[in-house]
Order: sequence, then structure tokens, then C-alpha cells
Amino acid sequence: MKIKKSPWAALFPCPVVLVTCVDSEGSPNIITLAWVGVVCSNPPMLGFGVQPRRYSHRLIERSGEFVVNIPTTDIVKETDFCGMVSGKDVNKFSQTGLTPEPAEIVKPPLIKECPVNIEGVVKTKIPLGVHHLFLGEVVQVHVDQEILNEKGRIDFTSFSPFVYNQGEYWSLHRKIGLMGFSKKGKAR
Repeated sequence: MKIKKSPWAALFPCPVVLVTCVDSEGSPNIITLAWVGVVCSNPPMLGFGVQPRRYSHRLIERSGEFVVNIPTTDIVKETDFCGMVSGKDVNKFSQTGLTPEPAEIVKPPLIKECPVNIEGVVKTKIPLGVHHLFLGEVVQVHVDQEILNEKGRIDFTSFSPFVYNQGEYWSLHRKIGLMGFSKKGKAR
């Protein structure tokens, strides 16, 4: 028997990302987000929710640029820290020891310790309530060569991204199938 609950953001798990942004002087900041996802494949676009009261919200809004960095379980503590303190009070790169690297197209930096970095430009912002949804076009993707397989695709067994699961961080363990395997009649 199912139990009815009041409406809440019950979708889980959610990918955890570190979004970098810059202030008007070019000083970088990092915000940890879990409400992020792909919203379009052509052109490639991402969406992420940020509360307007957050320091990073105004930086992203003013610059119109961001980098989505995919962290690994090796930096889960640093990732959590970046979501617990404000960049207006703390230099998160200095405090965590994470390494900023220049992006190719946008001003916010890549995070070296993240094996995948996605440069983006904001196309629109939609006020939804306590969060605003930023929709941004992907303009460049950077991937550490050592996590690519022989076909040039990301080998998720070579590193360990993680997810946010109702207040907890969870690692990802193994592949359980390929998209479309149910129509082909066999699991891969």
C-alpha cells in the first residue's frame, strides 16, 4: 500500500556538481548543486536551480557564464564544503585546495580535480519560487583523457562520480544495462 505525502521535491537521486562562476573582477567562486540536469540535446543545454539569496546566483546572473564540474568521491568533503559556506565570505579554492584552471571560452575556471568540466552560457533564467532555473547552452566540454575508453567515450568505471540522495551522498557502482536493451531482447 502506498502512503500519500504532501508535495515536495521527491525526485532522487540527483547528480552532484560543482558550478564555478566569477565576480565582476574575475574572482572565482564555487557552488555545490544537486538540482541540475540535461534539458536539451540539440543544442546541448543544461538546467540548474539556484536560490536568488545565494551569492553565486548573482554572479551567474551578471556574467551569464558558468562551468559545471563533475566531482568524484575523492573530493566529496570539498564538494560538501563548497555548498555549506558563502563565497562572499570565503575563498573556496583556497579553503579546499581545489585547483582552478582556465576555461577555453568562458571566464569561470574549470576545477582540475573534476574529470569532466562543461563550459556554458546562460540563455535564460526562469523564476520558479524559492529557486530560479538557469538554462544554459554547453559551449565546450573538457574530459580527462585517462577516463576515456578506446572509443573516446567516458568510462564511468575509471572514476567515481556521486549523487545526492535525500540529504546523503551516494556513489555509483556499476552498469546494469544500456539504453534500448529491452527492445533488443537482451541485457548488455
